[in-house]
Amino acid sequence: MVFNENSRVKIPALIHLARLGYEYLSLKNTEAKLALNTETNIIKHIFQEKFLEINNKATVSDFEREFQNIVLDLGQDDLGKAFYNRLIDRGSSAYKIIDWENFNKNSFHICTELACKNSEDEFRPDITVFINGLPLSFIEVKKPNNSEGIKAERDRINDRFKNEKFRKFMNITQLLVFSNNMEYEDAVAHSSRNDQLQGAFYTTVAKNSDAKFNNFREELKSELIDGIKDIDDKIENEILKDNNLQTLKFSPEFLTNKDINTPTNRILTSLFTKSRLKMFLQFSIAYVNEVNDNGEIILQKHIMRYPQFFASKSIRKFLDDGNKKGIIWHTQGSGKTALAFYNVRYLTDYFSKKGIVPKFYFIVDRLDLLKQAKDEFSKRGLEVSTVESKEELLKDFKQNTTNKGMTVINIQKFREDTTAFNDSGYDINVQRIYFIDEAHRSYDPKGSSLANLYNSDKNSIKIALTGTPLILYDKHEKDDDDEENLSNKADLKTTRNIFGNYIHKYYYNNSIKDGYTLKLLREEIETGYKEKVRKIVRDVEKELRVKLGTLNRRELYAHGKFAEPMLDYILDDFKNSRIRFGDKTIGAMVVCDSSEQARRCLNCLIRVKPECWPP
Repeated sequence: MVFNENSRVKIPALIHLARLGYEYLSLKNTEAKLALNTETNIIKHIFQEKFLEINNKATVSDFEREFQNIVLDLGQDDLGKAFYNRLIDRGSSAYKIIDWENFNKNSFHICTELACKNSEDEFRPDITVFINGLPLSFIEVKKPNNSEGIKAERDRINDRFKNEKFRKFMNITQLLVFSNNMEYEDAVAHSSRNDQLQGAFYTTVAKNSDAKFNNFREELKSELIDGIKDIDDKIENEILKDNNLQTLKFSPEFLTNKDINTPTNRILTSLFTKSRLKMFLQFSIAYVNEVNDNGEIILQKHIMRYPQFFASKSIRKFLDDGNKKGIIWHTQGSGKTALAFYNVRYLTDYFSKKGIVPKFYFIVDRLDLLKQAKDEFSKRGLEVSTVESKEELLKDFKQNTTNKGMTVINIQKFREDTTAFNDSGYDINVQRIYFIDEAHRSYDPKGSSLANLYNSDKNSIKIALTGTPLILYDKHEKDDDDEENLSNKADLKTTRNIFGNYIHKYYYNNSIKDGYTLKLLREEIETGYKEKVRKIVRDVEKELRVKLGTLNRRELYAHGKFAEPMLDYILDDFKNSRIRFGDKTIGAMVVCDSSEQARRCLNCLIRVKPECWPP
């Protein structure tokens, strides 16, 4: 018996999708072949049946008109944006093609080796997934330990994306999965997630840049168990027979590969359980206008990373539990601004079901971050406004209708008294949601800005975003609920004390495993410099005690005699590292103990080392 990717991965994956409620469709069936629109791979008779069911006043003529409009949409050079807007009911059409309110009432089919063909060019995905006859997803599998791992599939799909003959097939596809049925190479130091050679990955279509393969690490296994059913023996036999592999039925290897916990089957459960697929299709895709090095606007299509996905689900549970403030702790570079963007759509849907109009605000603490946030939201297609004065803020609060967008505000605009906001025509059917960026920084609970932000609308929801929350850790008093992260019951004057408990967490170590963050190498300070630092500390401690009568560590570390020599050492070590590694493009960031220390170091850079400024 020959074991290959079909017997080891593809057939077990088909059987697993059948467990999840997908009906197997044989392409040997004459009716299915005749009904297939080869220009788009839409199964037309299934699509028509569901279209007329969802739009119960529509006629066959209406369907034919809508079908031709979809074909036209799919021919556009827009990465499927026009079709996607139609799919999620944001286009100009009066008709629905997916029943989002009763998602399980849609039809779900799978087939294997369906050719995407245009003239002499073609490719055949291992598995195609249909909703209402629309081929919205496909899955490519390889056997474990295959040559070049998953890299060959990554290169192959990127070539297909660039082939204009495949445009309609790519424009209709929303979710792609690639797997060689192996665990991720977490122990390998990757330069990016696209260097990983083994594992189960998901992505969406791309054109002007390579597809970004994402890991998926399940966090909510318990909510998926009920969706996995025992497969009917008749269905399993049908799949095996249709693929001429009946001899696999009782082989030990085949029985092992059918297990629900193989890497391929795990990611299929996580993504294709129907409630999960609904969320990914409806809320987890973004079209982004990126600017390349030549100043050209390049349209890209992004899909939620799994930490953003689970953070969004956690926000919803957090709101269901009646909470009004909490923290998203995601490591730097994990896409917190993008998370806020995705949640505009996600939470708008959540509140609309309650008859509530949400209004979204993104709070920053610097003018450059205001512009950066505005740009990030704008290039994703959100309507973005900014507030320049208290009068504009009052005007915004008086408007009790949403612009389906985001208002970006510098926290300093809340320095003045804002108690008047509560009497500014506030409507109980309006819910204000503040995303507070970089919440570990200058949001002083004793200052007026944060207090006024809270007082401006005491019913508002406050979601703090941070990659490095301030944590006060007492080693003698661990918090049993949060032992992993070194938070504790003495957690005073910290991010958690100001903004509430953690809603969701995604740490630096996981970001390294997923290939989003490079691993930092910790180097000890040279022995000779250590002694110099000890002498500096002793001298500064003595000076502060004489001058102030007390010793404050914050003042010690911000003192010029300590901060400036330490900065010198860091810069010299940085320059030597560039020489040692032969790479002048290596960048660096100096993380300071306090804003006072940061100002001291910045002034030193400008005054003493102008060649290092701007950084």
